[in-house]
Amino acid sequence: MTEQDFILKSYHTNVENDSVKWESPSNIALVKYWGKKEHQIPENPSISFTLSNCKTITEITYTKKEEKGFSFDIYFEGEKNEAFKPKIQTFFERIEMYMPFLKDYHFKIETSNTFPHSSGIASSASGMSAIALCLMSIEQSLSLETERGRSDSEQSKSYFHQKASFLARLGSGSACRSIEGELVVWGRNEIIEASSDLYGVKFEGNVHSNFKNYQDTILLVDKGEKQVSSTVGHQLMFGHPFAKERFSQAHDNLAKLNTILASGDLDEFVKIVESEALTLHAMMMTSMPYFILMKPNTLEIINKIWAYRLKTDSKVCFTLDAGANVHVLYPENETETVLQFIKNELANYCQNEHYICDQIGHGANQL
Repeated sequence: MTEQDFILKSYHTNVENDSVKWESPSNIALVKYWGKKEHQIPENPSISFTLSNCKTITEITYTKKEEKGFSFDIYFEGEKNEAFKPKIQTFFERIEMYMPFLKDYHFKIETSNTFPHSSGIASSASGMSAIALCLMSIEQSLSLETERGRSDSEQSKSYFHQKASFLARLGSGSACRSIEGELVVWGRNEIIEASSDLYGVKFEGNVHSNFKNYQDTILLVDKGEKQVSSTVGHQLMFGHPFAKERFSQAHDNLAKLNTILASGDLDEFVKIVESEALTLHAMMMTSMPYFILMKPNTLEIINKIWAYRLKTDSKVCFTLDAGANVHVLYPENETETVLQFIKNELANYCQNEHYICDQIGHGANQL
């Protein structure tokens, strides 16, 4: 697929008003994406677990209007939110050529999260993917196209997912990994034949039963806004002294993880996942200007996990996004003991002892 394949060439505006509703999950990268080129193209490939409980629920009501131009209102958790409008305006401008009907309708966007906004659970991923999916449903209802090969239901579904992921990427890079599950790869690489820089693809390689229903408990160390946005952080990879080596490392780690997922080797899984998390933050700490998003309690939790693993031979591990919160990953058969460990030893390091229990999921759903 190329960008040209996603351009809507013909549509009608016979629908006066209607609404669509989707829920889309967040995701947590195992091999991290950090650094991007123009048009939200990643500098390196990434692979992520799709989550199940941490999701955004979005309903878009669209009403036909006479005057041309972008027109929309955003409601977050039931309240009109002007702060989100610039990001949606930018998103609409980026995707207009692929969805020309955007200027024919007024859109009322109502959205809510099942988790705290800006808490390090990639709310932009679930949020932008939910909007992209709603817009794809609207496109379906307005489209006049019967392009070659699109008549087959499976091909039609595949195109829907690919374009939704493609659009979501233009809103937030990691959002392209939230459309499907359980594992999604984004970024062209030699290991995954169908991989693309333009959209995420479901990982179709062999996955050992050790990774079935893998658990992710998210420890909310800091629920506040990050001091440095991910957008700014990505930009700081330009001219970074270690950027080239980092991009190469990500390709290597994806290749290793491909083998690990098939073999079920949890010890090697732990090494790759934790190394990727620490490398992500090392890149932040060595950029110019440099910055630190981890908090003291983040480090306390990491050390506690290491000590617990050494003592019990558990396969629990941690990963981090671009923030202070800790994703605690562990096999399903350790759920009871790890949750007890979290309650007894880690919860005190969370803001208001707040943590969220989740597991890998299967992607977005239309409601």
